[in-house]
Amino acid sequence: MRNAILMWTAVGSATLLAGCATTGGLSKADKRFERGEYESALTLYKAEVAKGKNVAQGNYRIAESYRLSNRVEQAEPYYKAAIDGGARKADAGYYYGLALRANGKFEEAAEQFSKYADVGSNRTLTAQAEAEAKNARASKDLLAMRTNSTVMPLDELNTPASEFGTTRIPDTKELVFASGREGKPFPGNGEGFNDLYAVRFADDRQLTGGTVRKLEPAINSANRHEASATYSPDGKMLVFARSNDGSKKGLLSVDLWISYFRENAWTEPEIIRGVNSSTADEFSPVFSADGQTLYFASTRKGGFGGSDLYKATMEGPGRFAAPENLGDKVNTVGNESFPAISPEGVLYFSSDGHPGLGKLDIFKLDKGQVQNLGSPINSPGDDFAPFFLDREGGVFSSNRAGGKGSDDLYRFRENTIKLVFFVADGTVVERNNQTGTTTPVSNQPVTLFGTNGQQLQSTTSGPDGKFLFKLDSAAATYSLTANRDGYFTARNSLTTIGRKPAQDLLPDPVNEVRIPVTLTLTKIVKNKAIVVDNIFYDYDKSNIRPDAALELDKLVETLNDNPRITIELSSHTDSRGKDAYNQALSQRRAQSAVDYIISKGIDPSRITAKGYGESRPVVPNAKTEEQYQRNRRTEFKVTKIAQ
Repeated sequence: MRNAILMWTAVGSATLLAGCATTGGLSKADKRFERGEYESALTLYKAEVAKGKNVAQGNYRIAESYRLSNRVEQAEPYYKAAIDGGARKADAGYYYGLALRANGKFEEAAEQFSKYADVGSNRTLTAQAEAEAKNARASKDLLAMRTNSTVMPLDELNTPASEFGTTRIPDTKELVFASGREGKPFPGNGEGFNDLYAVRFADDRQLTGGTVRKLEPAINSANRHEASATYSPDGKMLVFARSNDGSKKGLLSVDLWISYFRENAWTEPEIIRGVNSSTADEFSPVFSADGQTLYFASTRKGGFGGSDLYKATMEGPGRFAAPENLGDKVNTVGNESFPAISPEGVLYFSSDGHPGLGKLDIFKLDKGQVQNLGSPINSPGDDFAPFFLDREGGVFSSNRAGGKGSDDLYRFRENTIKLVFFVADGTVVERNNQTGTTTPVSNQPVTLFGTNGQQLQSTTSGPDGKFLFKLDSAAATYSLTANRDGYFTARNSLTTIGRKPAQDLLPDPVNEVRIPVTLTLTKIVKNKAIVVDNIFYDYDKSNIRPDAALELDKLVETLNDNPRITIELSSHTDSRGKDAYNQALSQRRAQSAVDYIISKGIDPSRITAKGYGESRPVVPNAKTEEQYQRNRRTEFKVTKIAQ
């Protein structure tokens, strides 16, 4: 959004110029920089650095020239070189973070922002750095948030110059946009001054054909930027943004101007009274569907950040009530701009203050919640100025890679896939060995592991024993553990495989699916028998069957989870058969189970085998097959707990 951003940062050039009482002692590069002529300043600074002259300061000014002309992604290596070279610029780390974020290096950006938040001297920037660090970390989750929306370049209109900011003339249905294709070079970035153009497509559905025309001379000027037009519903009123002309005598801000269609011609534009601030920029206006409310962006004092979104209600033709800030649901310490109202009345806008994919992203305010539109509508570049042609989509602007110019127009169809995020909704409880009842356990550390056993997250249960883990949106299986001295490690698993609801069953664009899981802590009691369920043997055999191996693997896990315990594993038979034979069979079966467990890496000194035959029945005098089965069992008991 290089030219678009200059629509409202051009004031910086004029202010710098107006504030320079003298240019004595400045190099030629410095003079260009102070006048906001960043493109020529870049060339001069790079030549100085190549000669080894004032390298650290030169690299910093190169980086700043890129940033101030809205090319901060190109500034990254120069900020790093300046910092590594010892440039004495207290805020360099913050701006370096912006460059890293613009290039999608979110973790590195978060580190820079966090560092600046701790040691930065600029109170405003330290507050912004805290928010930026949080957003940079949150942005990593957005990388996987891809919708099935379609995006196509509108190459019928795109040129090597900048094209952005569309609207429609209500009566003619012409598409109006801003472009620098014919403007003389703007010294801030070397690209052309923006003017407003219109096209009536031969195929209005495909947006093809037709001839581009420049709007009337009354609207466009040779030495100022004009952009971001919006028309009243009857097409008789035009509001647009116009910049200063870069001179000391020119207006020192970007303002909203208004023109009326009277007697078959547009009137000479005039500044909208009561909406513009003489000390701030106002830009990217858009009318509501009924034409009674004007939304726009402004850098005026009293907002939440750099530029905020405002609205002003029309009280009469060209007369508006005092602007109202849209509040902190929308506005942030960053920059919000380019509002749009969908046919359903939903507010869309661009922002670099909410978690995004790089620079400006497009968001919408749905049911009071701000939502990032995700990829492919958003990209690591600037994505901004959406305009709806119908309920399904429209046109937006972007300077993403692969375009024809610095800013290009793109068609979009918002065929949004409803997103699902899984959450492990856990509870830690303690089982009473006497009653079998459970009670919640508070302040209990809990750990989440991935499929390969890698530790992913940890947390602590609340007063009600509850804990939460945000899981990957992709299908996966997890394990969870809770450890407490004197208790068996509590372990459980959960999977998100097959848990994603069908699209038509999801109520919201972003949905949270909670998967319940319980971790049960059981106190270790020495010499208390614990039945190992489902350990079955073939008749008169002692070899470990595959189904029994699965259950013994759980006992292996218990021994690994509780490395201080030593156990006895015992096998029992029913009373049918001779005592001596049952005794020998049970010993063979117990030893077979122990051998299997040792084969899985358990120290032999931690487990012994004991066959009890029919001597310890759970159901004395068993008569039924069910009672016999209860007596044919495998148990283990803790015999020792190492200190």
